[in-house]
This record gives sequence, C-alpha cells and structure tokens, in this order.
Amino acid sequence: MKFAMVIRPDDPGALEIGKRISLFLKNRGHEIVYELETSKALNLKEGVSFSRLSGDVAVVIGGDGTVLHTIRQLEKQIPLIGINRGNVGFLTDLEPDEAEEYLLKIEKGKYNIENRMRLHLLVDDEYVGEALNEAVIVTSRPAKILQFTINIDYVPAERFRADGVLISTPTGSTAYAMSAGGPIVDPWIDGFLLVPLAPYYLSSRPHIISDKRKLRVELDSTKPADLVLDGQYIMELYNGNVVTIQKSREPALFINAGKNFFAKVDSKLKSL
Repeated sequence: MKFAMVIRPDDPGALEIGKRISLFLKNRGHEIVYELETSKALNLKEGVSFSRLSGDVAVVIGGDGTVLHTIRQLEKQIPLIGINRGNVGFLTDLEPDEAEEYLLKIEKGKYNIENRMRLHLLVDDEYVGEALNEAVIVTSRPAKILQFTINIDYVPAERFRADGVLISTPTGSTAYAMSAGGPIVDPWIDGFLLVPLAPYYLSSRPHIISDKRKLRVELDSTKPADLVLDGQYIMELYNGNVVTIQKSREPALFINAGKNFFAKVDSKLKSL
C-alpha cells in the first residue's frame, strides 16, 4: 500500500511517533510519501506539496488542527486516519500506542471509510473556500454587536443581533459550536447547525437545518465582520455581503477505527 504521511512539524513528540510508524510500515514493504513540511522536519530529502500528495491512506499525526489543515490543503481528499498528539482529538481516532495494531488491519483491508460533510462557502456568489468544522462570521471590533438576516430557501427566517454567527457541520458540532452552546450532532446526519454567538435576545436559539435547503446569511450592519473557516481567517465582510452555505460536493474521508461516536465524545469531554 501507499501511505501519505503528515506530521505536525513543530511537535518533537509527534515527529518521534512518525519515525516509529514510518519504520514499521517500511519494514512491512509499504511505500511512504511525506508531505513537504513533514519531510523537512524529519531531515529527509524528498517531500511533496499537499497539491501533489496522494496515497491509499493518509496517516496524520498531531491534533485536530493538523487534521483540519491537512483536509483543507489536500487538492484531492484521501482516506485519513489520525493519531492523537493534541489536547482533545475529536478528529483523531487513535492514540499512539494503538497505531501499529490498527495499521495492520488497514493493511489487511479490514477498515471502512466514512464520509464527513464539509461546507462550501460563497460570498456574494463568489467561491471563498471549504470547511470541515465551521464557518464563523464574527465582529472585527470587540464589544461591537452585529445584525444578521438568515434566509432559508430565499425566505427571511430570522433576524437577530449578536457578536457573530456560526454555521457548523455535524462534525464541527463538538468544536466551537459546542462551546457556544450548540447541541452535539451525530456525524451521520447531513445538515447545517446555526448558532448565534452571544445573541442580544434570549429568543435567538441554535437551529439545525437540512443540507437540502438554501442557506444564506446577510450582514445587516455598518460594522465590519470577519469570515473565518476552520479557524483560518478568510476575509473581511461589510454591510450587505451575503454568505451562501452549501454542502460541499467533496466530503472529507475518514477511516472509521470502530470507536462509537457517542462513547468517544463522553470520553473526550471527561478529559477536558
């Protein structure tokens, strides 16, 4: 098999795990392709950019941020298995001491691939990017409140004032959305989770919206706002800008390590 290897380059512990797993895979006759920054951190001569990275399986060693960065940078999605070196690791199914045993299962073809919905974002009908966890529209100036109009199927469904608004996938429901008071959503459900951030009115509550509906968020505010996708700043928004949220045609591909989602959530939350 061909494995793509992505390691958080500034984490010595992650690099040591990567060396161990690389040796394990090479000794079993597998080919390894290293992402460019990973290759540099390991002092290897050869590495490829994310745009050229390919393989049967991508092994990502780091935290949720490393997984999000990998998915965002890949030109074509690769089935991914994450090895946790972060604080929580909702997107990384394996702990370091479980890695070799599970890689043997992958070698034997005993694994399933799970599609995870991503968001496809446009601003005023111009494409701006994809997000696995969430898109956030938040005030650029602290303590300055914004006003939004939420359109569902081209009908104004709600107007509210808040510090911002967050639109999450089910995968992202355990990230920023959960911290903002949103529900935990089963990742097998395809839909948008909309969460007002510090809303002015108590009646402004989270919504779960079918991905089959047309969802648009209009900024009705003279104060500027920032659009952030998966924690990465994208652009500044101004009064009248319309953000359209769609289901991406290309989902993220995760190898399901057989760990029950709700048991994993319970375990991860208790570790915080």
